[in-house]
Amino acid sequence: MQELDNKASTNRYEWLKRNRIVRCLETIQDLLVISLCIGLFTLMAIQLRAMFYSLLPPLNFQVVTSDILFLLILVELFRLLIIYLQEQRVSIGVAVEVSIVSVLREIIVRGVLETHWSQVLASCAFLLVMAVLLVVRVWLPPTFNGIDPERQASMRNKLLTVDQSSESTHHLDSQGIPSILAENNSRLRSEH
Repeated sequence: MQELDNKASTNRYEWLKRNRIVRCLETIQDLLVISLCIGLFTLMAIQLRAMFYSLLPPLNFQVVTSDILFLLILVELFRLLIIYLQEQRVSIGVAVEVSIVSVLREIIVRGVLETHWSQVLASCAFLLVMAVLLVVRVWLPPTFNGIDPERQASMRNKLLTVDQSSESTHHLDSQGIPSILAENNSRLRSEH
């Protein structure tokens, strides 16, 4: 009997250590992402300064367009990192949008007429696949056995915001959020 108690307490301590290690690694990962955000923000400020210098005469259309598109790519990457910090997931939609803008930037900078036809064809095929992925992502059935993680994360954030604003009058228990999310998922399935 005592042997079972010792084994159970040992498993419990191992579980606590494992959770502590995972939390520590997640904290380190969040710190890395925060440092990436700071570096990306600094790079955006430097790129914005360079873009204003490129607007001075003589005006070069390709350089200005390249700088603007590069700044938009940096903004989207920054948004991707912010979504990761808020929801602990990588947004597929934002990643696809960044890919599309990056390919379009390269085509515009090089010029379609100066680019080899095979590269233009490959770029067109890539853009077509990315566009299909972006459109199909909306109609894909929810993943993870009926749970849509993107929709659940946004609903959880909305519910927490509502809960914090009306904290004195309305409280959600731990079962309230999953039941509301299940109702929303079933409602959205019936709409499609």
